[in-house]
Amino acid sequence: MYSKKTPWPKALNYGLAGLRFMVVSILCFLLMGPLVRYVANTTVPPTIVFALDNSQSVKLFSDSTALQATQQELQLVRDQLEAQGYQTAVQTLGGNQTESINTITYTSETSNLSQLLEQVQNGYSDQNLAGVVLLSDGIVNQGLSPTYSNFGFTIYPVAVGDTVPKKDIMIASLRYNKVNYSGNRFPMEVEVQHEGFGGRTVNVILQENGKTLASKRVLLKEGQPVQQVPFQVLASGLGKRHYVVRIEPLQGEFTTLNNTKHAYIDVVKGKIKVLLAAAAPHPDIKAIRTAIESNENYETALFIPGVNEFQVQDYDVAVLHQLPGRMAGAESALNLVRQKNLPALYILGPQSDLANFNRLNIGLNVISSGQTDEVSAVPNSNFSNFHLPEQAAERMQEYPPARVPFGEIRLAANTETILYQQVGRVRTTKPLLTLQTSGDKRNAVLLASGTWQWRLHEAANHEQPQVYNQLITNLVQLLSAPRNKKRLNVYPSQTEYTTSDEIRFNAEAYNEALEPIYGQNITLTITDEDEQPRNFTFANGENQTGVNIGTLPGGRYTYTATATITGKQQKDQGEFVVEELQLEALNAVADHNLLFQLANNSGASLYFPGEMRQLEQDILQADHKSIIYSQEEQNEVIDLKWLFFLLLGLISIEWFVRKYNGSY
Repeated sequence: MYSKKTPWPKALNYGLAGLRFMVVSILCFLLMGPLVRYVANTTVPPTIVFALDNSQSVKLFSDSTALQATQQELQLVRDQLEAQGYQTAVQTLGGNQTESINTITYTSETSNLSQLLEQVQNGYSDQNLAGVVLLSDGIVNQGLSPTYSNFGFTIYPVAVGDTVPKKDIMIASLRYNKVNYSGNRFPMEVEVQHEGFGGRTVNVILQENGKTLASKRVLLKEGQPVQQVPFQVLASGLGKRHYVVRIEPLQGEFTTLNNTKHAYIDVVKGKIKVLLAAAAPHPDIKAIRTAIESNENYETALFIPGVNEFQVQDYDVAVLHQLPGRMAGAESALNLVRQKNLPALYILGPQSDLANFNRLNIGLNVISSGQTDEVSAVPNSNFSNFHLPEQAAERMQEYPPARVPFGEIRLAANTETILYQQVGRVRTTKPLLTLQTSGDKRNAVLLASGTWQWRLHEAANHEQPQVYNQLITNLVQLLSAPRNKKRLNVYPSQTEYTTSDEIRFNAEAYNEALEPIYGQNITLTITDEDEQPRNFTFANGENQTGVNIGTLPGGRYTYTATATITGKQQKDQGEFVVEELQLEALNAVADHNLLFQLANNSGASLYFPGEMRQLEQDILQADHKSIIYSQEEQNEVIDLKWLFFLLLGLISIEWFVRKYNGSY
């Protein structure tokens, strides 16, 4: 076809040969696997972030006209920097970003400057962060002082607020226990702070629901700016209680915003009473009693026949060591457990009467010839009613062996295993500790005696017998708590919030078999202390996070939730509190020294309102440089699409020319 006898001219023949040579050469070149390298350069201009302390104290204790003028001047500085090629951004407390400095509102209830600067540092770590202009009064009431941190950028502080001490009286703090027992009196200590009122007398009032519970006249002493005012408060009723401590204002006070503080306490039932009865004195008794009383919410009463007398009380749970026993004398304790239908932890030992024990029907039957075996404990990973510390399995392997009855052990259907027996290195399926759930009542059985050695051994090797103590206290707590059979369970994610927190509720719904179901329409009613309701409607879902009702003013709130589940109306209720922080009203004196230290640490100066022009010049004269980032990429030449179309075009041209000139 390409011989000398071709029907086209010789020059055209050479041209077609050249096309073929180019195609074959390119294909041979591609067989060598060549690579093409791309280098992309990106220029990132310097970034200046305007970090604004938008806390309430800035607005409360700064001249409003001067503050507004400073914001406008800062916005002009920002515009000028952008005109000079800088990138800028505005960030406030809490990590919020805004478009304009002029639109900032001072509503934050806390001042955490360290967190603000860290958020800027983390948010712009991959950018060319040259500096931060910090507008603040220097007051910090949460987090660490920013002067202790080493930031990798220049800080240009702009100081606002007044550094002159104000003539004022305030409640600096309240000290009290957040949980108290009903019927007990608890101390509440008020810390009164004053400036410029030495020799004057103030009235400190304690109130609940608008009713005055107590009041005290306090002489403010010269040279003693802080004084303690104690109250003794009676914890009456049960649930959340809201107390208000107030100082009656005096003429000449700079502000009365800090004359009031709120206290929220949880009044609970008295300590859970545990009956600890034993067939005879035994070291286990001391170990178990010490473990129970490691939790301040529990108290024990001991009964050993022939050692101390039995005390009839309203017990919540019983621990019966080797009872029923082979010796008489403990019938009074056993009768009380039966009459009151008390949940109990039964501990078996050599003096246990196994025949009488088996007749109790507490989920476990032991058939033994009287022989014993030495075993160690292994936690059941499938047991979920309570959780032991992570190191529980490891520490239990270190425990000395305990003696258990040797024989056949039969479990009832309503009984779970908490601990298994391990003989030597062989883990068995025999239970060592079990839990029976029968209706609303629970019973537990520990088949081992001599567990006092467990506690002693753990304390000797690990300073604190954490696993042993938690095992016993978890058991007592589980036994004393009634079984939850509610089919609707609605609850806040926390029991205490602040006025700046968003409040979220979770919801669980169950069918008659107490299996979780989803998609139930739930009506939630929130009621404040003035009996004003707020209604919300939502549906529970398997992967949903409940409902967010937003923020609420400070106070004690009750809630009621209703839903129709399988045709029946279900209801749940509870309460929670929202605390008013009032941190921003406590300190009216700006801390410009802190801002000066921040500037000095980063090699900058401190600026005041009216010096924004100087701030702009200093930033521009610092001559912050742009950063050039280079990115290199290598690709195979064969992946280039245009090369495919080039080859296709050359081949098509060669074919078309041949056909056009009469080739076949």
